[in-house]
Amino acid sequence: MSSVPSDPIPDAQALKGRSGVARIIKAAGYSLAGFQAAFRGEAAFRQLVLLNLLLLPIAFWVEVSRGERALLVAVLLLSLIVELLNSAIEATVDRISLELHPLSKQAKDMGSAAQFVSLTAITLVWGIILL
Repeated sequence: MSSVPSDPIPDAQALKGRSGVARIIKAAGYSLAGFQAAFRGEAAFRQLVLLNLLLLPIAFWVEVSRGERALLVAVLLLSLIVELLNSAIEATVDRISLELHPLSKQAKDMGSAAQFVSLTAITLVWGIILL
């Protein structure tokens, strides 16, 4: 005979605990902690922040259409997003095991490739719009 638990399995929402404004505040705190971790621990993230600090003002200084300006800004922010995700992948792989494994290498290489594509997008978009 199999035993069936008397309590139903809680759904994912029940496990999250907070809702409404309290959840937004908590999520903002987690996001800030993520930014701080990336800035402290990832040289590539710091370099991209510097690139953004240099290029974002230029995006608002040059005479381009609003759509072009939006693209100039979007590709810069995209590079930060990709680097945060790449760093998260690397941290997760390292958390699982520091052992060299082909799948771990593949995951890290794919994250690096994604960042390469985002940097290529910056170069192409800025080059096409400004040149």
